[in-house]
Amino acid sequence: MPPVISPSGHASSRRRTPAPSPEALRRLVPQALVVAFLAGGTSAFVASDKAVELNVDGVPRTLHTFADGVDELLAEEGVSIGAHDVVTPGHGDDLSDGDTVAVGYGRPLRLTLDGRHQLVWTTARTVEGALRQFGVRVEGAFVSVPRASAIARSGLALDVRTERSVTFMADGGEHTVRTNVATVAEALTRAGIVLGAQDTTSVGLGSFPRDGQTITVMRITAHEVVRDEPIPYDTVRTRDSSLFQGTEVVVRQGARGVRRVTYSLRTVNGVKQKPRELRGEVVRQPVTERISVGTRVRPTSVAGADGLNWSGLAVCESGGRAGAVDASGNYGGLYQFDTGTWRALGGSGRPQDASGQEQTFRAKKLYVQRGASPWPHCGRRLTG
Repeated sequence: MPPVISPSGHASSRRRTPAPSPEALRRLVPQALVVAFLAGGTSAFVASDKAVELNVDGVPRTLHTFADGVDELLAEEGVSIGAHDVVTPGHGDDLSDGDTVAVGYGRPLRLTLDGRHQLVWTTARTVEGALRQFGVRVEGAFVSVPRASAIARSGLALDVRTERSVTFMADGGEHTVRTNVATVAEALTRAGIVLGAQDTTSVGLGSFPRDGQTITVMRITAHEVVRDEPIPYDTVRTRDSSLFQGTEVVVRQGARGVRRVTYSLRTVNGVKQKPRELRGEVVRQPVTERISVGTRVRPTSVAGADGLNWSGLAVCESGGRAGAVDASGNYGGLYQFDTGTWRALGGSGRPQDASGQEQTFRAKKLYVQRGASPWPHCGRRLTG
């Protein structure tokens, strides 16, 4: 029988292929396992690879990584994170294909905002971005550096004065200005208010004007006056055994001194203020008054004059008042002595200044010398 030709043109053999031997099977199985492992490992390798974007401080780059999380990625790329740096997604977050990881470096900002100093941290890379981050109103504000200025990682010193509303009470009216100046003095200038040589304000001219603050302008006039003021004198009393008890003699009359004082007299907004002493000098020293005080025991009787009605005579002459003085000023005391008679009887000073006991004693002595004649109208009371 002729051979059968296959469509391919090759002869087809009807012989059956013999089955592999057990030894051949033992060699084939390990080879198949290796091929299967390599095929499966390639699929796992492809599945673990991730394409992510890493943006470090505004510089983006796309990379492939097998990292499972954000921390692992940053460690692989050698990106160190400080206490003030910001990472999104956050630490510990998982990483997926197509994710974007952003790192913002913290920058110290020595910020003076409306006169208040503070140290703050920002991840903004420009002054304008930092001001926006802190919510600082920049319309009409003073900023010490251009807003587009970059902030280095080492930081920046920044002075910002926002626009504020300040009201001045001056010359009977209100003057409100909006300004970003640093001192009250500058704000006064912006308000068109001029201070005189002695004028001032209710707060220091160098102080920082706050938003909504009301400041009073005080118009001041001042001049000096000189006044002579008395200096009181001291009084020294000395015991004197030559004088009867109850008797005081002025040995030296006291005199007040004089102190010349210069005062500043001010008016504030038309209201007079309490005078303020500027300087003073003593132009005349006070003179101490010296008085001798009697300690001698006074006699209680005068021979020939005891037993008479001396109280009746005193009532008639002076109304019984030891300090009485007549209208002419020449006679004084209980018995209306004149000064010459009083001193002739041993009295000192004025009779009206002596005690009633001494006056009666001197009157008895006068009676012994002249009888009742010194008292022509009231003398009869002595015996009546």
